Parts: sequence; C-alpha cells; structure tokens
Amino acid sequence: MLFLILNFITQTHYFFIMSKIEIRIAALSDLESLQLIGKQTFTETFAAVNTAKNLSNYIAQSFNAQQVTKELTNPDSSFYLAIFDAKIIGYLKINFGSAQTELMNEHAMEIHRIYVLQEYHGEKVGQLFIDQVLEIAHQRQVEYIWLGVWEENYRALGFYAKNGFVEFDKHVFTLGDDIQTDLLLKLQIKK
Repeated sequence: MLFLILNFITQTHYFFIMSKIEIRIAALSDLESLQLIGKQTFTETFAAVNTAKNLSNYIAQSFNAQQVTKELTNPDSSFYLAIFDAKIIGYLKINFGSAQTELMNEHAMEIHRIYVLQEYHGEKVGQLFIDQVLEIAHQRQVEYIWLGVWEENYRALGFYAKNGFVEFDKHVFTLGDDIQTDLLLKLQIKK
C-alpha cells in the first residue's frame, strides 16, 4: 500500500511539474540567460569528469557573447528554453542544413544540445524537449534526427535509447587536451 501511495505522489508531482513547464523559442534578448544556463548545465554535467582547465576553456569558447549571438542569429539553428516558475531550467538547440556540426543530410535535423539543470533531472524536462523536437521534425518533414553524445554519459544514452535513437557511428570530441569519443545516434522519421 505504501508503494502505491508513494507511486501516486511521484506521478502527481511529475504531472504538476510537467504541466507547469513552458517551452518557448529563444530570442536574441535571451542571450545572457542562454549563456548562464549553458555554462551552468555544462559544468554540472561534466565538471566531475574533466579538468578545470579544459572545462573553463570550453566554456569560454562556446558560451561567450559573440559565439552565442552567432548561433542565435543563424537561420538554420534554433534554441528553446524550458521555464518553470519564471526560471530557465534547461535549453535545447537544434540545427538544420549547414548549421549541423557535421553535415549529415540537408533533410536531417541535429539535436546539438539538450541540457537541464541538475536539480530538475528526473522531472521529465528532457522528454518535453524531445516531444518538441519530434513536432518540429514532422513540421519540417525531416528524414531523421541525429545527435552526438559522449560514450560515457550513460544517463543520456539511456534516455535517447528509450526514445528510439540507435547508434550509427562515432566521432571524436576534443575538450581541451582530452580526446573523447561521442556516439552518433539517429532516430528515423521517414521510412
């Protein structure tokens, strides 16, 4: 009986959180917020498994105002923000065409980043982003969605597998002086 009560409370909690999360497209006016959420979520995700120097250099290169502005104003890229109680708790970045980090196919869509604040892990924010991605993929009539994820990010790998993504290749991701392997995953949309 206690299990059923705890299960009900947990499901009710998830429903409450999910129903209160707003997903909206980011604008140039969100530049500073994107920089902050990008830095914080990347640090939370990778600080324990990378050197401070490599992490700091990557953040300086990837989340400076010039770089984020360039990405925000690229017509083949879009950022989406997850907002809960007026607080940005995560973000999604997708790429099409030449904005893809590796040009796979002009009829493909890349999930470049999905990051959620650690305190909201388990609240289904990532699933809301995947639902958004699937809606966009169908609207844009893409053939498939692809992404790269570090081979040792088991939480992310499990999440993507649960959503039907399968491994199709690998590539090298360099974080400072650390050479890592990303698995490339794909979700076929059109058969």
